[in-house]
Amino acid sequence: MSEVKENDNSMWFIVGGCIVAMVVVVMFLKGEKSEHLKSGAVAQLQAETFANIEKRHTQNNVTEAQKSGK
Repeated sequence: MSEVKENDNSMWFIVGGCIVAMVVVVMFLKGEKSEHLKSGAVAQLQAETFANIEKRHTQNNVTEAQKSGK
């Protein structure tokens, strides 16, 4: 009643294929991570945001003479 063990390498091919696929996906996502920075949209948005903040600060710094209309 001895069973003969067959050398089944198909499981290792599947595991190896999954590992290779994960590495490829990680490399692809790493390359796409900074794609939005190349367009300059982030820098433009920051410039507009800081300009709006500065504009609000200058509007809030009104002197008493300006408030009274003198």
